[in-house]
Amino acid sequence: MIRAVIIMNDRGKPRLVKFYDYQPVEKQQELIRSIYGVLCSRAENVSNFVQADPIFGPDARFVYKTFATLYFVFIFDSSENELAMLDLMQVFVETLDQCFSNVCELDIVFNFNKVHSILDEVVLGGQVLETSSAEVVKAIEEISRLEKASNTILAVPKSISGWQAR
Repeated sequence: MIRAVIIMNDRGKPRLVKFYDYQPVEKQQELIRSIYGVLCSRAENVSNFVQADPIFGPDARFVYKTFATLYFVFIFDSSENELAMLDLMQVFVETLDQCFSNVCELDIVFNFNKVHSILDEVVLGGQVLETSSAEVVKAIEEISRLEKASNTILAVPKSISGWQAR
């Protein structure tokens, strides 16, 4: 099971945090600081797979990848394959790139609802739902289309709203 997905910048500021098992906010902040400490202390020529027992307890691992100034971190248990998690992370980043045309930190900050929707199309409840970025992009485009359609329905002309008040 995937326990958490975290995107943070190279200064340790979390940009997206999604825990799939309950953690109090204080514990979440402590875990993020611990992960950032591990990431900063690792050399560039070592593996992207980290045994996270001291941080998350027994049977926990995380995989990370750096894209520009962002760290993408997936925390998971032994039921998940490390290479599959790295591939899933690549799918997530490719999908973000397709939706935002070369995603950057500001896209994640200012479009957090869309980023959460994309993540929910890939992982939901700690389980992998979709591994095809093309399918995820289709689903996100459909969600955007439905949101636009519902917004036009909500824009009621004054003449109709006056009629309902009678």
